[in-house]
Amino acid sequence: MRVRRLPDDAARLADAAARTGTTCAVVESLTSGKLAAEVGRGANAQEWFAGGIVAYQTRVKEDVLGLTPGTDPCSAACAEQLARGGRDVLGADVAVSTTGVGGPDPQDGHEPGTVYLGWATPEGAGHRLLHLDGDPADVLDAAVAAALTLLCELVEAPDGT
Repeated sequence: MRVRRLPDDAARLADAAARTGTTCAVVESLTSGKLAAEVGRGANAQEWFAGGIVAYQTRVKEDVLGLTPGTDPCSAACAEQLARGGRDVLGADVAVSTTGVGGPDPQDGHEPGTVYLGWATPEGAGHRLLHLDGDPADVLDAAVAAALTLLCELVEAPDGT
């Protein structure tokens, strides 16, 4: 299944961030900067998009983002810690992270298409588990679309969660 981003998600995010005065950030392990590129398409992104961090190596996740050593890189705990770390490092109100297995093969006991999205706001952190189908490009596209939608929902939420 190939999932395409909704054409108005970047505009939706830009409108919500401007309306609420929310600063956004992203942290990407799985999606390699694709999410930041989508977020940055929004109007006046320089005013509400603090930036993004692409962190593939475990040492970067630990040293820069505060990931607890030994944390499974394809897990809810990792996704939440990456989002918290990115929010702190970039000084944003809201952060979303992506981590998981794009495929085509399983990795460390996780099936291809196993993706965790993490989020962090001033009120707390959480995650969403996705099971995505398709080749690696399909998985990455679907993960980016889901993460962008999640970021929109967080910015639009009255309590930030």
